[in-house]
Order: sequence, then C-alpha cells, then structure tokens
Amino acid sequence: MRLFRSTARGDHAATTRPPSISGTVIAEVRKLRVDLGGRTVLHDVDLQVRTGEVLALVGPNGAGKSTLLGAIAGDVVAGSGDVLLDGAPLASWPPLQLARRRAVLTQSYDLSFPFTVRAVVAMGRAPWARTPAEADDDAVVDAMLRRTETAKFARRGFGSLSGGERARVALARVLAQQAPLVMLDEPTAALDIRHQEAVLHTAAERARAGDAVVVVLHDLALAAAYADRVAVLHGGRVAACGPPAEVLTGELLSRVYRHRIEVIRHPRTGAMLITPVRKRGVRRGIRADSGPGDLPLEIATS
Repeated sequence: MRLFRSTARGDHAATTRPPSISGTVIAEVRKLRVDLGGRTVLHDVDLQVRTGEVLALVGPNGAGKSTLLGAIAGDVVAGSGDVLLDGAPLASWPPLQLARRRAVLTQSYDLSFPFTVRAVVAMGRAPWARTPAEADDDAVVDAMLRRTETAKFARRGFGSLSGGERARVALARVLAQQAPLVMLDEPTAALDIRHQEAVLHTAAERARAGDAVVVVLHDLALAAAYADRVAVLHGGRVAACGPPAEVLTGELLSRVYRHRIEVIRHPRTGAMLITPVRKRGVRRGIRADSGPGDLPLEIATS
C-alpha cells in the first residue's frame, strides 16, 4: 500500500537523474576509527553501502550508529581508516559535488529563521543551482511535498509545525536533493505508526529506483521489514551485517541489547516479530528478564 502519495507528473520530474546500477558500492568505510570526547566511539569498522539497497544501522544507545552515519556523510572526522565515496576518498570531494552525491537527514530539524515549509523543501535543490537540473526545481519540490503529505501546509511557517510534521518536511527536503546516497538518522523517531511505515516505504522505493539508503533505526521490526541488509552495532563495532533473517537472531540481539529478545515468525504472514521477553507479574514493579550476564532490570509502570 502506498502511504506517501506521488503522481506520474511529479515522479517524472523527480527521477530525471539516471539510476545507479543496483549492487554497486557507492560508499565504503575501511578500518574506521572515530574518537569523540576523549573516547573511541568506533573501532576498526568495515562497511559497504550499495545502490539498490536499504541498509539499516541498529544497536543500543551509544553503539555508534549516528557517529558511523556522520562519518560516511563526511560530517564526523575519522581518527584513522578510510571513508570512500564512489571509490574516491571522501575528503577529496568538493562540497558542491559532495552535496550532489549524498543527502543527509539529521535528528535536529530546528531553523533560526521563519522559512515557509515550501522554502525549506526547496533548500534541497541548492546543489543543482545554475545547472540544467535547476529547471526541474518547482516540479521536484511539488512532488516531494505530495510524497510526504506536507503539501497542505506548504505556506505555513516551519516553526509552527509539530515535531512529526517537521520531520516529514525535513525528509521532503532530503528527497528533493535527488542524491544517489540518502542517509537518514532516526527518521521515524517523532512519527506515529502510519507515518513511520510511510517513511520506510519511501526509503524502499528510493532503493528500488537504484539509490542507496542508509537509515539509523531503533525499531528492530521496521529494520526487519524494510531493510535489505542490517548492520548491528555493539560497543563501536559491527557485530554482524547481512540480510535481516540472518542477522536479527534472538541470540545476537539478546547479547547486544543485554536483555532477552525473542524473534518469531508471524503465523499468517511469515513476517519477523521481534519482542523483548517479559515475565508475568503484577503491573507495578514488574521484574524484566535479564540479559545474558547482566543483573535483572527493575521496570516501574504506571
């Protein structure tokens, strides 16, 4: 089911860039180490990002997901190792060329000036100024507003929107940039279930069109449903990377998240269901199952 609508006219304008060959390595990190705040956040990370795929980065808080995304985007400086874009060192790309190759959605959507929603989305077209692609600006912006269901408040001030609405506008800006590498840092965090599904559906559409999509997620069920590959980060390292069915196992997830996690198949659809294991008990002071080698966690519920 298509949740974020698109039209034939808008899609034509939004897909004039020739698609990449599916399976091509567009970005790669080799033996990457990143130090932040006096500690090593990433240790010897190797990872490839391929066109035609959604790659999900998952893992507990502090595992290094956003740092890895930032390093691939060029927003986080590597202490050692290599970050390559289209086979060339990331640092060798001029800023304008880099902006035409990769688009980044960060976790922060704040703006200092009272821009309208349409103006914010149009910012995504800045890398194509004074090029033949500039002729498509209005059509692309319109298409992305429709796709993210934000056209109805295109003339409103960005600051007047709710957190979820801002998130969708920010996604529209990133999509309008039309870069072959799309990087999304927790794009579903502020969204309701319907729009969470819609964002990941849109990401999957971009991958099917030949782009590469890297997305940081906390929701393991979304990763299982939409990612072609999942990289599980743990302690600043990639604990496993591969298809969801191979990587998202109860044993690995229980160890990484330090809490017992069960992975089962839906009896009707066969979809992967990923859930924490909870002991039955009184509503207040439920004692959760402990992760391997950890003390139990006390969970107070209201």
